[in-house]
Amino acid sequence: MDNFVYAKDELGLSGDEIRAALLASIEGRELKNVLIIPPDFTRFHSNAGFITNVYYHALVERGCNVDILPALGTHVPVTEDEAARMFGDIPYSKFIAHNWRTDVVRLGEVPADYLSEITEGLWKDPVSVEVNRLIMDEKYDLIISPGQVVPHEVIGMANHSKNLFVGTGGSDMINKSHMVGAVYGMERMMGKDHTPVRKLFDYGMEHFLNKRPILFVLTVCTAPGGNIRTHGLFIGENRKCLEAAIELAQEKNIDFVDTGMKKCVVYLDPDEFKSTWLGNKSVYRTRMAIADGGELLVLAPGVERFGEDGQVDKLIRKYGYKGRLNTLEQFEKPENQDLRDNMGAAAHLIHGSSDGRFTITYAVKNISKEEIESVGFCAADYEETAKRYDPTKLQYGYNTLPDGEEVYFIPNPALGLWINREKF
Repeated sequence: MDNFVYAKDELGLSGDEIRAALLASIEGRELKNVLIIPPDFTRFHSNAGFITNVYYHALVERGCNVDILPALGTHVPVTEDEAARMFGDIPYSKFIAHNWRTDVVRLGEVPADYLSEITEGLWKDPVSVEVNRLIMDEKYDLIISPGQVVPHEVIGMANHSKNLFVGTGGSDMINKSHMVGAVYGMERMMGKDHTPVRKLFDYGMEHFLNKRPILFVLTVCTAPGGNIRTHGLFIGENRKCLEAAIELAQEKNIDFVDTGMKKCVVYLDPDEFKSTWLGNKSVYRTRMAIADGGELLVLAPGVERFGEDGQVDKLIRKYGYKGRLNTLEQFEKPENQDLRDNMGAAAHLIHGSSDGRFTITYAVKNISKEEIESVGFCAADYEETAKRYDPTKLQYGYNTLPDGEEVYFIPNPALGLWINREKF
């Protein structure tokens, strides 16, 4: 049964309103074993931590066994400190780390002819459908998949089946879905439903997971000043909850600017962003709003590496963010098998480049200037840069500095999408 709850004002739903909707979604169900698949700490502002906590305690009180499998994708496992901050008092022993290389079972494949059809002939290979083996474990009476619907560079609008096929998926699905998005073009997809990657996941749901008891619990959130506001909660077992959430997210999470930004300053919270793999959301989510010849300045005090995964980190260092055509050229060379074996990394390199249309400058503390420049970015000292563009003083949106320079400031790029109205 679908259960859609909207906030009555801009402050968002109260904790009691959210709790009531969650409890209603499991009322009357006979449950002995439940698997919850929330996003990981990189989606802290999804409010999925609170949702997972409510479900966990409500189910345990009924005598139900509850396991929690964070949808890591290729990210590093959630630490005990992160779990406590995001999910509250759930015992850390209940969290199971997904390993995308070893923990998956193959369910089948999405055929090549269908991929060619939905990508206008840009992708012609089949894609294996793999998920963590726990999702197929018959002991689970219910699988709960919480997460935030928000504009996304790979799929258009994040969550729903993406939480399963990427968050708990295997290498073929993760890598190829990212490449499908990259070759089709992220700017054709961001903020939209029914993109090629979404259709890929829809196919997987319809053909391979249609008999599993999966309950999607989707939020639409903003986080002004770091305070989570949940504007809508959409609970259901089919696609209707996703469609309702997308409609609200397009209203709440897409910001139009009247003309291209000449200088955009983005701040990356050091607790949330420790790699350019994650930090490049600053590139993805602003690229449609930055003017030709403009500058993106990324204030990244916590970024200490390029990839979340050690192997991917090596690939980023080797090939760099040096443009779509350059990456595709490197990808096609027989000697670059390492890149071909990691299509997700190749797609990431395409997404993270401006193709020379605007400059990208990373201001960091924990990576050398030489390393930053070696992967194709400009580099700046964090302390010096933060004195001029102080993230504690800049206001969201346009700011005019004392010397007259105008900048557009974004305190968290993961929560939205910015588009130049002139070109949309």
